[in-house]
Amino acid sequence: MSVAAEKISVVRAKILRRDPEQKEFLQAVDEVFESLTPVFEKDIRYLEAFERLVEPERQIIFRVPWVDDKGVQQVNRGFRVQMSSALGPYKG
Repeated sequence: MSVAAEKISVVRAKILRRDPEQKEFLQAVDEVFESLTPVFEKDIRYLEAFERLVEPERQIIFRVPWVDDKGVQQVNRGFRVQMSSALGPYKG
């Protein structure tokens, strides 16, 4: 196993510990790791930058109250996660 592969495993384990329930996010991270492995092997500093990019820059959690069909009030949580403003201000 190469040094880059070992470090990728360590970074992926950190992400998995932090967000174990986020299956789609973890799948996206794995796909990016797979496609960028040659880049990480050439220069490991890119892996350090990638590790910073997968940490959200801003998270907004809000409540969404609603009434179901039986007339019972429910409250769900909504999330807005903004990953990086490196390319300019957030949209949406």
